[in-house]
Order: sequence, then C-alpha cells, then structure tokens
Amino acid sequence: MPNGLQWFDNELFVMDQLTDDIFVLDETGKVKRIIRTETENGSGITVGGGSVWTACNGKANAHPPRPYDNHVSKVRKLDPCTGDTIDFFLTPDGGGIHGIEWDNGNIWLTAFNPKSLILVDGGTYDVLQKFPCDLTVLHGLARDDTGIWCADRAEKLIVKFDVSTGKELDRILLPKDGPDPHGLTIRNQQLWYSDANFPITDGMRGYPEIGTIQR
Repeated sequence: MPNGLQWFDNELFVMDQLTDDIFVLDETGKVKRIIRTETENGSGITVGGGSVWTACNGKANAHPPRPYDNHVSKVRKLDPCTGDTIDFFLTPDGGGIHGIEWDNGNIWLTAFNPKSLILVDGGTYDVLQKFPCDLTVLHGLARDDTGIWCADRAEKLIVKFDVSTGKELDRILLPKDGPDPHGLTIRNQQLWYSDANFPITDGMRGYPEIGTIQR
C-alpha cells in the first residue's frame, strides 16, 4: 500500500501503509532494501537533514496493533540505515497528518484542524508559517522551485500553491477512472504519485500503483 513517496539520491522511498515499513526502490522499480520502522498508520514520507521523516496518522487499520503503537498522530525522525526513531514531534494541530515534505531545513505538513499547510522548523519543530488549504482530503506534498503541490485524494486533484502567500498557482485534475493520489513527489520537474488503494471506498480501481503524471 504505497501511501507516501520521496525521491532522494536516485532512490524512491515508499511509505507502505500495510506494514508501516519503508521500501527503497531503484530507478527501475526494484526493491533495494526495506527499512523497518515504528511508524504507525504511515501516510507520508520525506528525506532531509540526514534523516528520514514519516507521518504517523493515528491508529493503524491495515495491521494489528504493536506494543509501541499509541495511536497518536505525530512525525517520526528516523535513522535512514536502521529505521530507529531518533526523535518525534506531535502534529501542530493535534489532528491527523498525511503529507510531509522537506524544504531546506524545514518541513511542510498537511493539517486538518482546520485544513491547512503548515511549515515547521526542522530542528525545533516550531511553526514558522501556515496558510489555509481548502481541499477535501489533503494528502501528498511535493515542493518545486516556485511552489508546493498538494494532492487531494478524494477529488483526484493536485493543486500547486505559492509557498509565501498560499495562492493557487496551478492544478491538475486526474480522470474520473484514474488513480487516487495519495503519495506525491517530484523528480526532474516531473510529478510522481502513488495510489495506496486503501481505505476501500466507492470508485476505487482496486489495485495499488506508482506512476508519473503526464500533462
């Protein structure tokens, strides 16, 4: 269940919602290694500052509870080799989280109380910036040179916002029979998405996938 994506150094880091582990793929899609983690209900993933960061979206429904699961939404900072938790912080709004994206020492997060994009300091976790994001289900994030893309899983929509003002700059509407964009990442100015095919709802295609968006 590929619920989060991040390209980093020619490797694609995939947050798997079924196992809450990270699958690292090469450029052909072959699994190079698996990083075991204490992530719970893993939704988003990013890489930066020498660490891997995962979005823990509260109680997991895709597997039985484990001894260290506490069903609290948070962001985990992980050792990229061992997957051990180095640090963590609670979501700024106390609610769930899907998207997460490293941005030059800081971290963008999706929030739901109210729906917004939040930028936090990557060292102190203090909130630096926040703007409203009126999408239905905020999911994956991808930062490019001029803005930040946010996927709306429910509407099959990906919207680009100005990082300074929150103003909408662009949008991509996927076909009705297309994927539900959960994870999002960008490489060489091309957007990549993942469809976790979970939770099961009407209109889903019935299989997970990772792909690129052609415009």
